[in-house]
Amino acid sequence: MARSTRSTDWGFPRWRAYGAEREAVKVRLCDRHGCEEPGDRPAPKSPNSPERWYFCETHAGEYNRNWNYFEGLTAEEAAQREAEERRDASGYTEAKYNGWAGPGDGSRSRDEMRALEVLELETDADFDAVRLAWRRLAKSHHPDVRPGDADAAKRFQAIQAAYDVLKAAEERRTWKPD
Repeated sequence: MARSTRSTDWGFPRWRAYGAEREAVKVRLCDRHGCEEPGDRPAPKSPNSPERWYFCETHAGEYNRNWNYFEGLTAEEAAQREAEERRDASGYTEAKYNGWAGPGDGSRSRDEMRALEVLELETDADFDAVRLAWRRLAKSHHPDVRPGDADAAKRFQAIQAAYDVLKAAEERRTWKPD
């Protein structure tokens, strides 16, 4: 009885790396027309579809730059899908107090920086300065002080929202786990 497969190992010493085969290696080319690079980066053909394009690094970057995951959905459907996916991915989100911050001095998020601008403060202001600025601006723009002034009411709401953002951020920073 003869063997049905032939060994590609020609004995010792081995002149090639372990695991190397003599057969040709199949390389999938980039799906972009005219590209001869290996297509080793999968990209979805459409949302929620198992079918994939395979691009080289250059064309994958070009494809992702123009990709709109919510294409063909209304604003309400897109918001609903985003909310569902954020809910499902909650186990993968990073804790806010351990994350890298946004622009500025390196310790504040983009929302905190906007809130500081609303309160007319510098980026390195501490929370005591935030509290003082909030009280000063709230007193001058409060609807009871300036009745009938719609701009003052909007400004008061913006000041209050900015204070809430900065207060929540301060609580996150000073929170210590049990």
